[in-house]
This record gives sequence, structure tokens and C-alpha cells, in this order.
Amino acid sequence: MTEFSSERKRIVASARSWLNTPYRHQASRKAVGCDCLGLIRGVWRETQGEEPEPLPPYSNTWAETGGKENLLNLGSKYFHKVQSPKAADLLVFRMRRNAVAKHVGILVDEGKFIHAYDGNCVVETWLSSFWQKCLVSSFVFPSVFESELS
Repeated sequence: MTEFSSERKRIVASARSWLNTPYRHQASRKAVGCDCLGLIRGVWRETQGEEPEPLPPYSNTWAETGGKENLLNLGSKYFHKVQSPKAADLLVFRMRRNAVAKHVGILVDEGKFIHAYDGNCVVETWLSSFWQKCLVSSFVFPSVFESELS
């Protein structure tokens, strides 16, 4: 197991505390329901503080309409982009070639990540070759970025 900072451990612990939360579109309540973005919002609230802005309602197909990179834009706005993700970093996935990014998760140690699995719940999954092919970007949480600057 790779050693990492206390701030990264705190974020990973927060993400793991959401495991088995049922999948619920647009929700962000631990043990009640969340989608992949709701998981990130919940971990943000637990580790960073109040959410920076309210999200408007979005449909199940929000990422497929209009061709806008909403997830990548939000990531760039509130997180710091990284080239080589480490534990506690946000992972953004493009589920099909030439499609917009529409899925997010949090990397944990030993090649696994946590995400809300559509139709199921929040799970910890291997970052398999399938997921690695879909990975389009990664970001570090602001508190990790700040703690690792000093």
C-alpha cells in the first residue's frame, strides 16, 4: 500500500463512507442515495466545506445533449488538474470515443476507484483497462493541492 498525505487519507475515508449508498439520479445524501456527481458533491461537503454553487436539475442524458463538456468545465473551475492521479484525486471518464465526459469517481489506493454505479450503488471498483481507456482527465481537491504546496 502506498503511503499518502493525511489530507488524501481523509478524502479517501470520506469516499469509502459512501459505499453501498443506493444509486439515485441527482441525489447527494449518504446512505440515502446519490449519482456519480452526487458522490463527489457529498465528499466535497465533508472535506472541503459548503458546495461552491448549486447545481441546476439535470436529466439522465444531460451530458449527451448539446455536446458541452460540463463535467470537465466544473472540474477545471473548482479543482486543480493533474497529469498523474494519486489516491483521493477525482477521475473523469468519457464512456464512448468522441462522446462528452459523463462519469466521475475518486481514485483510492492500489488501483481502485469509488463511484456511484448506475442502477446499483456506490462501489469500489478496480481501475481496469476498460476504465483506464475511458479516463479523460483527473483533478486534485483544493485542500490536497494547498496542503501539498507547503
